[in-house]
Amino acid sequence: MCGIVGLLVKKPGLRASLGKLMVPMLTGMTERGPDSAGLAVYTTPVAARQRKLSLYSGQHAIDWSALLERIGEVFAGEHDVVTHGNQAVLTTDAEADALVSWLKRNEPFVAVLSVGQSIDLYKDVGAPADIARRYEFEALEGSHLVAHTRMATESAVTPAHAHPFTAGRDFCLVHNGSLSNPHLVRKHLEPLGIEFETDNDTEAACRFFEWRLREGDDLRQAVAQGFRELDGFYTFLMGTRNEMLIVRDAFACKPAVIAESDDYVAIASEFRSLAHLPDIGHATLFEPKPEEIYSWRI
Repeated sequence: MCGIVGLLVKKPGLRASLGKLMVPMLTGMTERGPDSAGLAVYTTPVAARQRKLSLYSGQHAIDWSALLERIGEVFAGEHDVVTHGNQAVLTTDAEADALVSWLKRNEPFVAVLSVGQSIDLYKDVGAPADIARRYEFEALEGSHLVAHTRMATESAVTPAHAHPFTAGRDFCLVHNGSLSNPHLVRKHLEPLGIEFETDNDTEAACRFFEWRLREGDDLRQAVAQGFRELDGFYTFLMGTRNEMLIVRDAFACKPAVIAESDDYVAIASEFRSLAHLPDIGHATLFEPKPEEIYSWRI
């Protein structure tokens, strides 16, 4: 049992309030996911030549300023970092794949959580309210976000196993449920050169969908492929640079509620995480139907 949360604001004037609106949604899902939490927030894209990398150092103390200097010695261009303790968002002119490879070789205690032009990603173990305070979620600004609270059932409680999972650029996924065939999915994807970082079933779904996107599908087409390839019970909530999408399996046994108004689209596993939202009494409320794809674009 886990909790999923999604929020997309339709009016640019509400982007400064995205985090403040979201935090009660996330903490409202604590009973569904008390062991870890995380979110991916989509902000104003960086310049076309640049990429953002969300970095995490866990229990290891990292001198982020010194790391930035070392990156500048190896990679040409401009580089900047914004830190929140053991987490940092690095904005860089460096080619992203080359920089990720360099970090893996030279900074074993630094994990790359996400790469893109819009996405910032935060996740950690602990109570959702503690994580929200640790990373100052209330101050987050952006157009939309995807968040999760986890109750581990199939793999360890670690930051790496926390959601969201990411793959490729500006793509993330959170999951409430359990897949029965993640090893078959991995067996199909690994010969294609797709590498996995955990044994979590959600990572298999995330990498499957991102592979379909790289093969030319749009997100809806990728999800339609998932109906044929992914077996199990699931509610998937996904984010891209300009889209938020939710889908449930054919049995729809994992709960989800959507509230849509002129100002926002809000998603949670239970209504209690939506009750505080402004003008919720006039929002359209509904549950997503089985194997029906719902998506919204900014």
